[in-house]
Amino acid sequence: MKQLIVTLLITLISFMLTGQDQTVGLLSYKKYLAADGYTLIFPRQQSTVYLINNCGEIVHQWDDDSKYVPNNAVYLYANGNLLKCKKSSQGTIGTGGGGYFVELLSWENDLIWSYELNTMDERLHHDVEVLPNGNILMIAWERKSKEEAMANGRLEETLTNGVLYPDYIFEINPFTDEKIWEWHTWDHLIQDVDSTKLNFGVVEDHPELIDLNYVENTGSLDWDWLHMNAIDYHPELDQIMLCVPYFNELWIIDHSTTTVEAATHEGGMSGRGGDLLYRIGNPQTYRQGTDADQILFFPHDTHWARDLIDTSHPNHDDILIFNNQLPGNTSQMEIVENMWSQDSLQYHTQDGVYLPKEFTNSIVHPVPGQFYSEGLSSVQMLPNGNVLGCSGGRGYLMEITPDNEIVWEYKVPLKFGARAPQGTEIGYYQNLTFRAFKYPPDYTAFSGRDLSSKGYIELNPDLSYCDKLTTISDIDNYDISMYPNPVSTELTISWEDSKVKNIKILDMVSKELLSISTRSNSEKIDISTLSSGTYVVLFNNERRKLLVVNN
Repeated sequence: MKQLIVTLLITLISFMLTGQDQTVGLLSYKKYLAADGYTLIFPRQQSTVYLINNCGEIVHQWDDDSKYVPNNAVYLYANGNLLKCKKSSQGTIGTGGGGYFVELLSWENDLIWSYELNTMDERLHHDVEVLPNGNILMIAWERKSKEEAMANGRLEETLTNGVLYPDYIFEINPFTDEKIWEWHTWDHLIQDVDSTKLNFGVVEDHPELIDLNYVENTGSLDWDWLHMNAIDYHPELDQIMLCVPYFNELWIIDHSTTTVEAATHEGGMSGRGGDLLYRIGNPQTYRQGTDADQILFFPHDTHWARDLIDTSHPNHDDILIFNNQLPGNTSQMEIVENMWSQDSLQYHTQDGVYLPKEFTNSIVHPVPGQFYSEGLSSVQMLPNGNVLGCSGGRGYLMEITPDNEIVWEYKVPLKFGARAPQGTEIGYYQNLTFRAFKYPPDYTAFSGRDLSSKGYIELNPDLSYCDKLTTISDIDNYDISMYPNPVSTELTISWEDSKVKNIKILDMVSKELLSISTRSNSEKIDISTLSSGTYVVLFNNERRKLLVVNN
């Protein structure tokens, strides 16, 4: 009972010190557990890209004409240039994620290069990927008429809009605007409904091909068959990963082919042309399994971990996935073991199903419903082992430790694109944010750049809030043993790795009551003269713990 009272008291004091009326911007921050760095966000329904520090302060931004809004991805180059996708109108081919422009901007926001694709037959959407040679991979829809789709074996009843837009990938040279490589979903089809049409075969015997009649999205947008929303590249394997939410899968294809080979079933380092090298998430798409075997549900942001952490990390080839629509309206972040065999140049299978059948780890918010997002969203492995997650439908960012402790939270302070005052309640889908990425302080893009605070996104911010949070995080997270607590007569303090030179005991208005210079790795302190109450123990004039005295 006594311990419960102490816990409640500490919680109350923390509440009073931090002022829990903060509804947007920085929500929580445990400085010594969170990764240092700067987070890049490009919230929807407005035109500015923001770079913020861990206190939620803007350190840099790239503005644009207000008629342009995100679509969708944004990346910061190592030289400080910014690659962003944007749009100015819905376009002829229109649904979520539809794009228009890809731009390369300098740190100073000067336009370096721009590419546009938005016609009756093709449209950019969702994501891009920069290759080591500077070329850029892009995702686009391409128009297929009802007649063309049916000739390839698509069932007429699934063509309620009279058109189909499968995805294709192209690589462009930004210096020449030349498409130098292409891969088309349309070249790798199979169907088993009509032997008189193209692509006829046994679906379950060919998991490397794409069933033209697998349709989960049977509503008014059946023309948007695949809806690829993420693309990633592995330089050593020369492979491309694609996120395919309407199939509830991720796919991997060979980039080492020529464009000609990519349209066939032979060629490239794998010898399989442009056929799928790997697919995971929903084996029902190739008739291997049932609902019970499905592990991905409308996923987003699939990528190899190597893109976002140091490649010396032992698990840098693992795959990360944001798993959006899990049963029960929950979302979580998944880590998948990479099953590529360098010996066989194939991904491992078992009984016709690509492995693994379960995740290495699932990262779950302590309050699952608070992290749910139907779409958008991202996951990033940080150098310190923490994971940064963005629940895109909520504009909610969190950093979580391997022990499932949240050490940083931020809510994008924009409501339908407008800057919101502190204290505003922002509801679901009112501050949409496609992704968020944190870059470390030593990232070369920041070398010699001014990263001082430029204010906040939110209006009427609490300028002292981050300092208050940092104080509380110091209290909660320090590698010092202090016992018993509560204490009545003698307090023992010990430490191992840290070098504590001075210990002070303060009352709750910071009045110094006791000061001790230490010479070893432990101290016994007589506190019998202190009245019952709560005190702060201060180490080296910078880090703190709460102490409860019961006399």
